[in-house]
Parts: sequence; structure tokens; C-alpha cells
Amino acid sequence: MSDVRRAAVAGMFYPEAPSALATEVRSRLALASSSAASPDVPPKAVIVPHAGYIYSGEVAAKAYARLAPVRAVVRRVVLFGPAHRVAVRGLALPTATSFATPLGRVAVDGEAVAAALRLPQVLASDAAHAFEHSLEVQLPFLQTVLDEFAIVPFVVGDAAPDEVAEVIDLLWGGPETLIVISSDLSHYHRYGEARAIDRATVDSILALSDSLDHDQACGATPINGMNRAARRRGLRPELLDLRNSGDTAGDRSRVVGYASIAFTEGA
Repeated sequence: MSDVRRAAVAGMFYPEAPSALATEVRSRLALASSSAASPDVPPKAVIVPHAGYIYSGEVAAKAYARLAPVRAVVRRVVLFGPAHRVAVRGLALPTATSFATPLGRVAVDGEAVAAALRLPQVLASDAAHAFEHSLEVQLPFLQTVLDEFAIVPFVVGDAAPDEVAEVIDLLWGGPETLIVISSDLSHYHRYGEARAIDRATVDSILALSDSLDHDQACGATPINGMNRAARRRGLRPELLDLRNSGDTAGDRSRVVGYASIAFTEGA
């Protein structure tokens, strides 16, 4: 891979034209902001979905709208998304120094990458990142809600909760660091069945369970690691939205579930 990781799913998961993308993201954030109370404490971490914006953009926006108070504070975003394209043992970082979207480039935090690569479960793999959408679709939202920031992007494969939690602890930082976990919920059940499955999954996440499986959430591995770290650090999870593609833009015979959850410190 070159120094720039090029956008792989622009024009498929979200608009390719910069003006259209900016308009869509801002409109979804405006809708999310108007329908939610302002939090007393901004989130330290969020769980957000990663489907096409037409399906899950409204749900993701509920979490990203919570970042308005820390727009000028957050300078590093540590991203964890499940591997969909390439099998990975552990957690994969890119060698690229920036990620491109139609809204511009986002720098990769080289110092944080170097620190993480010292852990035995972390490796460099451009192949794991080349076509992975779970991290890419988060970037236009982050580019819109934050000022200048850098990312530490992990594609998470076969890893134990403790291995993910160790990476989270290493890069925890202070108010300047935000953690983003990218995950959808259940896949391809009928609408009513999916609602029941996803409600139970969300209840487990809110209880800070670290034993989710990949039938419940494709990002179960990073969620489990996040929940393990959250328990140790006393974070409080809050459900912001729970829907599925049958509620947004799909039919109800085979739906995919989406949730946005915020984790706050000191509550």
C-alpha cells in the first residue's frame, strides 16, 4: 500500500461526491442533535454501526452528535472494526500514514502505531485494511464532528477480549483520546426475530458482558475487549439508538441490526 490508504467504498456505502457526502452527514447529525438531550459528560468511547449510510447512518449519527462538546478537545481516535475481507490473527494496523475519504485525508498517529506494534497481538497488514469498510465509513462522520485529529485504526480478527483490552488500555490517554468500536448486530433474520435478538444483545452490552459471539454482533471481539476495559475503569454505557434495516431502508424479511452506545467516565 502507498502512504495513503485510498477510500474503498465511496460511492457504495456513502456518497462519492464531496458535497453530497458533506450534506448527508451534516443532515443526519442535525437530525440526531435535534432529537436528543445534550449530555452532561461527553463519551470516552462509542459503539457505532458500519452499514451503508442509507441503512445505518441515522443510528451512527446519534453517537457522533454526542461529540459536539469535545470537537476541539479530541485529537486522537482509536478505531476498532471487525475484519470482513481478510483473515487476521490478532489486530492489524496499516503502514499507510493517512486515510483518504472524499472529505480529505486523516493522518495516522505514527507514534501510537509504533507503541501498539510492540504488543505481540498487533501486526502490520495493509491487505487487512485495503478493502475493509468497517473503519472507513466512520471517517466522514469524524471529519465532520471533530477538528484536527489523527487515527489509530485496528482491523480486529481472531483475538481474545484481553488482547483487545490491552490495546485499549495502552492507548487510553485522556480527554484527547476517543475510542470508536465499529459493529453491526444480528444479520439476516426476520424483523421480529431480529428485534428480540438485538434487544438481548444490547442488554448484554449494557451489562458490560465480554462474552458476545459473532452471531450477535460482527464486532463482538472488539466489543468484548471494550467492555472488559470499561468494567475495570468504571465506565457507564448508555443506549442511544437501536434499530434495524427494516426500520430504515430495507424490507423486513432479512434485516441487519444496528445500535449506537456511548460510554462515559466518572458518572
